Amino acid sequence: MKSKNKFSLTVTSNSYNESFVRVAVASFVAQLDPTIEELCDIKTAVSEAVTNAIVHAYKNDIGKIYITTEILENRMVVIKIRDRGCGIPDIKKAMEPLFTTGDGERAGLGFAVMESFMDKLYVKSTINKGTTVTLKKKLSIRVTN
Repeated sequence: MKSKNKFSLTVTSNSYNESFVRVAVASFVAQLDPTIEELCDIKTAVSEAVTNAIVHAYKNDIGKIYITTEILENRMVVIKIRDRGCGIPDIKKAMEPLFTTGDGERAGLGFAVMESFMDKLYVKSTINKGTTVTLKKKLSIRVTN
């Protein structure tokens, strides 16, 4: 599909940047006039992906998180959240609900939440090189009278 618009953003893996990224992506997607539910779905999935990078990718270190958001033809939104952190040794295991490598405060539902709110979720990871989470959602066509 042909790209209609795209933006990129790089932030440090500080926890306070999670809300900034969520709002930036939502603001960009707003040009398509999504439903409130669609916008909330996207914001939630982005929040989970960025939080994963902050908590798991860099452990007790600060690194960079790279975000690209692209609007394709047919109202398709593609969001990529990439880090250059430690990587995920077993993606299949990491995507199981309730699995976490974090402390006891983590529920282990990040990937499950992303999957439930988006149409497609792809995770690519290499140990010591980082992880890329790709989120895709096709927005509905709004009919106005």
